[in-house]
Amino acid sequence: MRGWMGKFKALFLLSSLALILSGCGKENLTALVPKGYGAESSFNLIILTTAVMSLVFLAVVIVFVIVLLRYRKKKGQEDFIPKQVEGNQTLETVWTVIPIILVIIMAVPTVIATFDLADTSEASEHINIDVTGNQYWWHFDYQDEDFQTSQDMYIPAGEKVYLNMLASDVQHAFWVPSISGKMDVNTDNVNTMYIEAYEEGVYWGKCAELCGPSHSLMDFKVIVVSPEEYEQWVADMQSVDPDEEPQDAVAQDGKALFEENSCMGCHAIGEGPDQPVGPGLTNFGDRTKIAGFLEPTKENLIDWIMDPESIKPGNKMTGKYPDLSEDEADKIAEYLMQLQPSDVTPESAGGLK
Repeated sequence: MRGWMGKFKALFLLSSLALILSGCGKENLTALVPKGYGAESSFNLIILTTAVMSLVFLAVVIVFVIVLLRYRKKKGQEDFIPKQVEGNQTLETVWTVIPIILVIIMAVPTVIATFDLADTSEASEHINIDVTGNQYWWHFDYQDEDFQTSQDMYIPAGEKVYLNMLASDVQHAFWVPSISGKMDVNTDNVNTMYIEAYEEGVYWGKCAELCGPSHSLMDFKVIVVSPEEYEQWVADMQSVDPDEEPQDAVAQDGKALFEENSCMGCHAIGEGPDQPVGPGLTNFGDRTKIAGFLEPTKENLIDWIMDPESIKPGNKMTGKYPDLSEDEADKIAEYLMQLQPSDVTPESAGGLK
């Protein structure tokens, strides 16, 4: 009795813990509260497959209990052998056909949804963005708008946006749980899918493919704004002048140091190469995170500039520039934090939640 009670208490504790932890998380980082067409399609498939599996589980439990109670060994019938059903054609047909039907019920909607989200027949009529996965950051090249950005991808609410995805080094996977399904980002072929967000907001994106020691830190954000704000943001990004001098004296020194230390060779401000070595910094001051996961403070940026390897192991920035003093890093950080070319920012979409 005591052993049974101990097991019951352990089960109750684990169940309670699971229930409590299920309420943790971020509002815009869940596939269970869909806010986009792709996420809604995935959610519907989750509901369908869960219902089918629950039905199968319930049927098995019911049959198991009936057999357990009705056909259990009774006193005086120790040698009784029940009727054997081996080779019963009807039974074998039933338990062969039913699983096939259940698989079809789950497979057909899944295939339809997969082909639907990969349909590119209307791509020329909508926004197209080339997405490049790198260790451990994301780059976004807006084809028709003729500019690039990194880490934060801005899109308009209520419109299809086609993403053409390719990896520059190893395989990655693009996933914005609240608004889209997953898509592999390969090194040898372009995979295309479209996303469509229903409402404005800042949505968390993840790399869903183990790609190295800092895989878990390869976050990005999708900033969904109104169509009018999106047009304004595009115009602001297109009009950026990389040679414009900051008004602040410290930032001016930072810009000079940025150029003297060949930072421009990897990080573009304004128009950059098709295959950049490092993230573009055109609107760095408006980023929701530094290096994908650090809070966007000047102190964190200085720490990143001084020693990126201790923060994000395996990154490609380490050792690619001369050692800097803390004062020099402070000036560069001041310059970068002032790169805010547009009034349309993540705060316009409600901020990061």
